[in-house]
Amino acid sequence: MWLALTAWALSPVFAAAQANPTASLQPGEPGRVAAIVDGDTLVLEDGREIRLVGIQAPKLPLGRAGFKPWPLADEAKAFLAELTLGKEVAVAFGGRRGDRHGRVLAHLVVEDRWVQGAILEAGMARVYSFADNRRLVAEMLALERQARGARRGIWGLRFYRTRAAADAERWLGGFELVEGRVLAVGLVRRRAYLNFGEDWRSDFTIALDPETRRLFEGEGIDLKAYEGRRLRVRGWLKSRNGPMIEVTHPEQIELLEE
Repeated sequence: MWLALTAWALSPVFAAAQANPTASLQPGEPGRVAAIVDGDTLVLEDGREIRLVGIQAPKLPLGRAGFKPWPLADEAKAFLAELTLGKEVAVAFGGRRGDRHGRVLAHLVVEDRWVQGAILEAGMARVYSFADNRRLVAEMLALERQARGARRGIWGLRFYRTRAAADAERWLGGFELVEGRVLAVGLVRRRAYLNFGEDWRSDFTIALDPETRRLFEGEGIDLKAYEGRRLRVRGWLKSRNGPMIEVTHPEQIELLEE
């Protein structure tokens, strides 16, 4: 599958189809790729470690004891190597520029191709966004939807498939995409809750803290309008009065067609 995927994803037709929306971002210092860490992280010759912002590729252990590699982790690393290793890349920023590990958080462009876009369209990563780095997330979500619909890459595997809200309890502890219909929207001590079942103490819930509520309201999003609608939400699935995902920005929630 990997050889067939590489031949398709790196073909001239694919490259021509890739839009490059990074022109609206702030440019950084370009560099040449010296090493690949995993499917979403690489190192430039000048020593900068770049974490490709906005995506999450299948994870490798990278020295973590007892950590099992996620399915297609080696293939995702190989895909990024084929795309960028030894090549000059442009660096661009759309939000926070660094993380607590000292890595640079950036979008990359190689030979006029948006690296994040190529990875997502090939099905070698999921969208993984943060409130302080939201630029181009809409474009990334669109590419992810195309790959998921075609079951390319990770989307052909059960490990990465979307979960039904009713079954969310089975997937605690992971970064998941959960789908279901919102039964009710409530407000408790200024926190908002989107409840997907009749028992908020055990059914799947989306939670928003007061700051996130204000962000949604400031962008004209009425949380009550989600009531009765089918949603897809992405985030780390925790146990807090049943399975819950804490949302920090609007792009984590997608309205689904009825």
